[in-house]
Amino acid sequence: MVDSFRAAVIASGAQSYGMYGKSGSAPTPFDAVDGARLAGPQGSHPLASIDMRELVRSSSDGLDGEITINEPVRIGEALAGHLRVTARKDINARAANVRLVGVLLAEHQQSREERNSKGEVVSSEQWVDVSGSLIEELPFTEPMLPAVLTAGQSFETDFTLPAPRLGPPSAHMGSAVLAWALDARWDISMGGDERVSTLVDVKQNIDYLRSGAVTLEQGALFDAWSVGDGTIAVNPLPPIVAGSELDVTVTWPGAGAGRGGRLELQADVKAPNELKGVVLYSAVVDPSLFRGGTTIRIPIPADAPPTLNDKGVTVNYRIRALVDRKLRSDLAVERSVAVM
Repeated sequence: MVDSFRAAVIASGAQSYGMYGKSGSAPTPFDAVDGARLAGPQGSHPLASIDMRELVRSSSDGLDGEITINEPVRIGEALAGHLRVTARKDINARAANVRLVGVLLAEHQQSREERNSKGEVVSSEQWVDVSGSLIEELPFTEPMLPAVLTAGQSFETDFTLPAPRLGPPSAHMGSAVLAWALDARWDISMGGDERVSTLVDVKQNIDYLRSGAVTLEQGALFDAWSVGDGTIAVNPLPPIVAGSELDVTVTWPGAGAGRGGRLELQADVKAPNELKGVVLYSAVVDPSLFRGGTTIRIPIPADAPPTLNDKGVTVNYRIRALVDRKLRSDLAVERSVAVM
């Protein structure tokens, strides 16, 4: 059992301590992490060691301030909070506004070869780096920000804005990240912009998830799902909240005999640097218990990303019951389950 999704991802890959001469990048305002931490050796997952809260630079050199968010923030609902800034120098901007920005960061496998005059490979190297792009920029006309601030001048305001109407939710997927930030920006002519920013943790909306707008694996929202003569039932009814516990009942008359059995919770992440079969929970079970029906409580890691299918990335969870048979292939039944 692991208590962290990101820890399970790190354990599944090579150790990542950065790579000399290699670096990754992220767009503003998600560029607070040093680029050297956004790269690692082949097989590693450098993004998994970075907390999402590290991504956003809270303020630029010319401003002191903060944005506080009233949580929780859910897809399709309101985003409320308070903005406070104090100018460290005179600021004369062309415009100033608040915008909600979303980013997709993803690991990519890279390689380079050097060849001699005969076309033969004389050296090669492989590594993983992180890059990203903004997936959404939503500017708001309210609250109105003063374009001109004198050194020492302060400004603060409450705000209520719309959260992303259709998502996606925030998600740290180990090898990819979907993140949102609220960015108060002063557009400076012939100079670097000034800004105050904060990460916004956008949660999945259960009504939106159950509406059918999100493409899910079959049975992911059902209490019970059957495969052949095996049934895997879960309680409570999905989607399951990350950080909670799930009672899993396996009834599998045809499980047969074997050297041993296991019940596992696995995660699959479809992204440029794909993760498949990350084991988040594994328990040894006597196969005879499967035949008569047995219930096991599975903890869901608090940092487990929500089930999603958006912006070219997907996250799915599977519960698998397996019987290890000597000199024969394993028997298995499995089902999907949605997490939020």
